[in-house]
Amino acid sequence: MDIIESVFVRNNLVMAFALIGATIWVSYFLADRLTGGRIHGSAIAISLGLIAAYWGGVTSGGNQGLADVALLGGIGVMGGGMMRDFAIVATAFGVHMHELKKAGLVGVISIFTGVIVSFMVGAAVAMLFGYSDPAAITTIGAGAVTYIVGPVTGEAIGASDTVITLSVAAGLVKSILVMVVTPLVAGFIGLNNPQSAMVFGGLMGTTSGVAAGLAATDPKLVPYGAMTATFYTGVGCLLGPSILFFIVSGLF
Repeated sequence: MDIIESVFVRNNLVMAFALIGATIWVSYFLADRLTGGRIHGSAIAISLGLIAAYWGGVTSGGNQGLADVALLGGIGVMGGGMMRDFAIVATAFGVHMHELKKAGLVGVISIFTGVIVSFMVGAAVAMLFGYSDPAAITTIGAGAVTYIVGPVTGEAIGASDTVITLSVAAGLVKSILVMVVTPLVAGFIGLNNPQSAMVFGGLMGTTSGVAAGLAATDPKLVPYGAMTATFYTGVGCLLGPSILFFIVSGLF
C-alpha cells in the first residue's frame, strides 16, 4: 500500500486526469439515464465537483478543496489557470473565419450589452441585500458578469474577501443556469446556427456555461459561442474595475 500511495502521489497529475475522466463518465451516464439528456452531463459534473471540493476541504482542513488531499494534489494543477486558458484558446481552432465575420457589429453589440445588463442585475441584487459600499456593489455586479470578472474586479478595487467570494458564487450560479437552460430554450430563440451562437455567447458571457449549453444543443456551435464569450470576459475585466466602478462610486 505504501508503494501504491507513493506512486500516486508522485504522479498526482495523472491521478487527477483519471479522477476527472471518471467523474465526467459518471455524470454523462446519469444525465442520459436519469434526465434523458435534458440536463447536460457537464452540469452534473460541476455539481459533483463542488461536493467533492467541500469534502476535500472538510477532510484536510485546508482551503484548496481536493488539492489539499495528498493523493489528489494534481487537481490543483489541472484546475489552475494554465489548463483553463489552454482549453479556452483551443476552442478557437474550431471557428471558421467567414462565419465569424457574419456576426459583425451585432456580435460586438451583444458583448457590451451582455456585460452591462448582467452587471446591472448583479448590482441591483447586491443593493437589495443591503450593500451600499461602491466596491462591494461593483464586485458582486461583476460576479454576475462571470465568476472570473468578479474576483478580478474585487482585487483591483479593494473589495473584502467575503464580497469576492459572493461574486464567485453569483457567477457560478449563472454558469450552471446557462448550461442547464440553454438546450431547453434553444428551439424557441433560434439557437441553431453559428451567428446566433455568437450572439448568444456575447449576451450570456460565461464561457463554461455557454460551451456546455451549446454542446447539449449542437456541438458544432460550441466554438462560436465560446469565442464571443471569451471576448465578453475580457471586456468585463476591463470595464468592471474602471468605468463601471466609477459610475457606481458616483451614484453612491
